[in-house]
Amino acid sequence: MKKIPLTIATSDYDHMRDFRDGFVSAEGLDPTWLTMEIHEIFTRFTFNREWEASELSFAKYIAQATREEADITAIPVWTSRQFRFSSFYYNVNSGIREAKDFAGKRIAVPEWAQTAAVYTRGWLQHHAGVDLTSIHWVQAGTEQPGREEKVELNLPKGLELERINDKSISEMLASGEIDGALVARAPKIFEQGHPDVKRVFPNYREMEEQYYDETGIFPIMHVVALRKDILKDNPWIARNLYNAFLEAKQRAIGRFTEISVSRYCLPWAVDHAEQMMKKFNGDFFPYGIEANRKTLEAFCRYAFEQGIAHRHVEPEALFAEGADVDVQI
Repeated sequence: MKKIPLTIATSDYDHMRDFRDGFVSAEGLDPTWLTMEIHEIFTRFTFNREWEASELSFAKYIAQATREEADITAIPVWTSRQFRFSSFYYNVNSGIREAKDFAGKRIAVPEWAQTAAVYTRGWLQHHAGVDLTSIHWVQAGTEQPGREEKVELNLPKGLELERINDKSISEMLASGEIDGALVARAPKIFEQGHPDVKRVFPNYREMEEQYYDETGIFPIMHVVALRKDILKDNPWIARNLYNAFLEAKQRAIGRFTEISVSRYCLPWAVDHAEQMMKKFNGDFFPYGIEANRKTLEAFCRYAFEQGIAHRHVEPEALFAEGADVDVQI
């Protein structure tokens, strides 16, 4: 059988390396890999659908996948996932000392449909008891002014979102023009040690472990999205891609846990990997729906409540039929 050519665009991840470099193959497919900067991938796939398979922000994905006549789907493979209690920043003169103090304050996000912000806002609402409409939200680029939303929004009634075109979050946070920010990457002003800009939760690692223990939620940041047109005549593509990504991930985990030789220039990497295996019941980066159901259900709820998803969906609705996520390699 002639192999079907397929272009895949992602950033550079070790858990996908063996597939990208040809040590793992997807049956029936001839992949071409594009390795680029994340936001370029998101923008070009969102607006132009330039390739068949793409890394995509989970928030931007759910906004597009829940449209009427959506033209993309996904496989339950995550390029990136990360806990986000480190993403809360504040100006020390704002009066913010804990999460509940966000109520009534001016809080910035780089994009409303940024995945990290979906999870942090969801936590504020459902765990810290902060009404999102009580916050004056500001949207601006973290370091550069003028950052645009990439998907349409249907904001909740009563929620105020002000777009700032001529200033960055970093400079407004330092000046006190905003009280706080929810950002995926630390603002440069924080990294440079500005005395007025601090993390709300300096003990974020401890909080993240407790949050996982209590909720079972391990936030998924980016998914692998597919153009639906490639599946019309060949629905098996989704499953074969899933199998290849899964095998590549398992090989990467094997490198982390290999005792005889350390493949990473990080002291005690193997010991840390073994601790994480115990913490996450044998797989610290699980793919598939069932192993991630609590995370997926929470995200679907948050994205709908926050006006990003067009409808509230169950996790199964987000992924291609036929990518049988329960079969493990």
